[in-house]
Parts: sequence; C-alpha cells; structure tokens
Amino acid sequence: MAMADITVMGAGAIGLSVAWACLRRGARVRVIDPRGPGGGASGGIVGALAPHVPENWNPKKAYQLASLLRAETFWAEVAAAGGKDPGYGRLGRLQPLADDRAIDMAQARAGGARDLWQGRAEWTVRAAGEFGDWAPPSPTGMVIHDTLSARLYPAMACAALAAAITAKGGEISTDGTPQGPVVWATGYEGLLSLSAHFQQPVGNGVKGQAALLQVDRRDAPQLFADGVHFVPHVDGTLAIGSTSEREFDNPRSTDAGLDDLLTRARALVPAIADAPVLKRWAGVRPRARSRAPMLGAWPARAGHFIANGGFKIGFGMAPKMAEDMADLILTGHADIPPDFLPQANLKGPA
Repeated sequence: MAMADITVMGAGAIGLSVAWACLRRGARVRVIDPRGPGGGASGGIVGALAPHVPENWNPKKAYQLASLLRAETFWAEVAAAGGKDPGYGRLGRLQPLADDRAIDMAQARAGGARDLWQGRAEWTVRAAGEFGDWAPPSPTGMVIHDTLSARLYPAMACAALAAAITAKGGEISTDGTPQGPVVWATGYEGLLSLSAHFQQPVGNGVKGQAALLQVDRRDAPQLFADGVHFVPHVDGTLAIGSTSEREFDNPRSTDAGLDDLLTRARALVPAIADAPVLKRWAGVRPRARSRAPMLGAWPARAGHFIANGGFKIGFGMAPKMAEDMADLILTGHADIPPDFLPQANLKGPA
C-alpha cells in the first residue's frame, strides 16, 4: 500500500498522539497548529492519569483501562524516538476514606479491581500511616491505594511527542493547507466550530486553573482528596489542580478561584503548607456533549475525521485513541465504542 499523506489539525495531546501512531505505521504526516505543540490546554501542568472506579463496568471504563495499561510502553517509545522525557511514571494514587461506609465501599471495589484490572494493577485499603507525611488526612486513618494511576507532565509530554514526530520524518507547522485525510483534533474551539457546523451543541469548553509548587516528591504517589489533585512531577515540582469553570471571560487568566484551590490544598496536605508557588496556569479543556471522547469519521464529510473531547482524560486515553484513529484512517476499520463516535453527540441525523 502506498504511504498515505495525512494532515492532523491540532498539536495537543490527542492530535500529536494520532500523528505519532500514523507515522509509526508508515504514513507521511503533517501537524498544523497556529499555537504550536501544547499551545492549548494540553500544555498544562497537572497530568493525573487516574482510572475510573472498578465497578459498574462499561465500554468507556474498559477503553480507559486498556489505554492506561498501554501507557508505559507508549511513552517509553516516544521518549526513545525523540530523546525527550514526557515525565511519565506509574506511581499510583492515595485517596482518604471518610467513614466506615467509605471503607466498606472501597473494599468492595478492591474485589472489582481484582476481577477487572486483569491482575496488572491493584486497588487496596491501607493504613494512612504507611505513607508518612504524604498521606492525605483521613478521618478513619485509612486510604485507598491504587497502583494503576500514573502521572506525566503535560507540557513535557507534548514536547516529547513533537520531538518523536519530527525525528521520524513528520512535519509540525503553524500554518498550511490540509491535504489528504484530515484529522480534526482542535480542542474546545473545534467543538464550538462543530456545534456551528451541525447547528446544535456537540460540546464546549471547561476552564481549569492549576498551580505548580516547589515540592520534591517525585517518587511518591499522587493524591486525590476533596476534589483536589496533587501530582508530583519528575522534575521535583508538584502540580495542584484544578478548577472546573463553565463560565469564564479570559481563558488563560488565573484569579481568586486558584487562590481558593491553593488554600484548600495546603490545608489538606500540611507537608506543602509553606511551599512556594512557581507557576499559575489556566486553560480551557474540550468537553463533548456525551462526556466521552469524540472519535471517528466526520459524518457526511468523506476523508475527514474527528478526535476531540477528551475532557480531563485526554492524556490517559491518548495511547489507545491514537492506535484506533490510525487503524480507522489507514485501514477504514477500528474498534471504537459507539458512545465515542461523533454521531453520539448529535440529536438526529448528521
């Protein structure tokens, strides 16, 4: 088969991952994004790759599990190809347990993890004291410890993907005319454009604010407590995130919402109470109407494909989404859950 010429519009987590997967299969690929790699929400600082709870299993949870289990190999190959570290590490996660009912529920989910996670990760209930000052305060003295959660540094991951793509002969540019099959991975602005195209809402943007602190816990698990993520990074920093704002005036500004988040975070984990803030960050993440990623052929537009809507789970889903999109573009077939298809976000015919 002759090599395909593919254009990927958008150089965020999903677009770059799809480009990389297509390149690995022998396609010629050009990525176009006026802001460059990681110029949108994918260039952030949090990077919590955390699983759904192991119960009430459904295709979305199964898809995410498959992607999380592939992530270590995926990111190792990216790092080897381009020579840049994406900051990936599968170090697990801790969550406090508020009362006896929460403990019982967590223990039941441990059984679910044994059945569903294929013996490749664990969900256990452990004493918070085992983790010293890094355990989030827990009223019961117990925490959930899962070994499936991983972290990466989003901006570093985008830079690593870009380096791998160019090292393998792909092109990344800030302008140009799409040619050949076109993949639209254009973030929340793309969802707004799709809504205008289909004359109905298919998705929107949700703003998030986060902060980077000077705290070196690079070998420790991430924490999730009271809705706050604490993600230790490989460079000796700690990300705190994030807010979720449907209404906003400036997509890239930080404000009192982040101040409040930091106050909560410092109260939750006393070990970071005096840590200096290195960076404040804000960006808008794409959220499809179905709340699942939007993945597949563009309805009634031959040769065009959509890969968007990975709200909060874009990096976690990227390894499998990239493979499936490469399958679809290059062979015409892919095992994509029906709820992920663009049609799932439409009311009535496309």
